[in-house]
Amino acid sequence: MKTPDESHPITIEREPARVRVLFEGHEIADSGDVVVLREAGYPPVRYFPRDDVRMVFLRRTDKVTHCPYKGAAAHFSIYRDGKLIDNAVWSYEDPYPAVGGIGGRLAFYPQHVEFETGAHTAAETESLDIAEVVRHTDSGSGASQAERWAPTVDGPDGEPAKPSPPLG
Repeated sequence: MKTPDESHPITIEREPARVRVLFEGHEIADSGDVVVLREAGYPPVRYFPRDDVRMVFLRRTDKVTHCPYKGAAAHFSIYRDGKLIDNAVWSYEDPYPAVGGIGGRLAFYPQHVEFETGAHTAAETESLDIAEVVRHTDSGSGASQAERWAPTVDGPDGEPAKPSPPLG
């Protein structure tokens, strides 16, 4: 066992935004409790709580790897819609004390999944006032029931986009 130090730093911090993991367009993880491990010169790795991962799509494999700084890592394959990606996920179930914050969490190899940050969960979406959204939405007639909301994107000239005038 090696301990992180200035020659091989390891830090763990909370991801500031909600993160979803998509496999072939399907959500397999969604969490607001993700931690990011940064180790020496390696890319950052997001670790998800097991409760926020749809474990029904993962199968534990016989593969176990060992890191002198983190310990033994169990691996999982993703199986969804007839597609199988071997050893695409890993977990340090009993990591060394210096990195205990990743214990039992799952990490995904980024070449097999997409990460989406800042997404709303289904529960958060349910709290939206849909009636209010509909009042500000053009029905296709060129008119809406309430004044249109200001655009949230810039136009092609870099200036704020202007709402289109009502049709008719």
